[in-house]
Amino acid sequence: RVHLSESGGGSVQAGGSLRLSCVASDYFGTNYPMGWFRQAPGQEREAIATIDSGGWTTYAESVKGRFTISRDAARNTLNLQMDNLKPEDTGKYYCAADTILTFELALDTWSPPDWGQGTQVTVSS
Repeated sequence: RVHLSESGGGSVQAGGSLRLSCVASDYFGTNYPMGWFRQAPGQEREAIATIDSGGWTTYAESVKGRFTISRDAARNTLNLQMDNLKPEDTGKYYCAADTILTFELALDTWSPPDWGQGTQVTVSS
C-alpha cells in the first residue's frame, strides 16, 4: 500500500486560489495513476481530476478550466492548482492512487485502493 499525505487546504474567498499537494511515501512509480477527489458536505465523494499512466489528465466538468492537476516525479508529489475558486468548491479533498498501470481513467468508475487523509477547502462568497 502507498501512504499518501495531502497539504495545502485552507479558507479562501471566491475568486481566490489554492494549491494542494500530495506526497506519496516510499517508492511510487511516476507512471501510476493518481487523482483528486472531493467530498462536499452532505454529498458523496467524487473524482474531480486524474492523471493516468500515460500522463493524460481528465477533469470533472465542474472544475475544467479552473483546476490543473500535475505530477512532480522527482518529489513523488501530485499537485492540484485551483484557481477562480467558487463556494461550491468547498469540501474535503482527497488524494488517491493505484499501483496498477491504468490508461484512460474514467472519472465515474475509477476506484483507487489508496487514499490520503484529506484536506479541507472552504470557499466563502
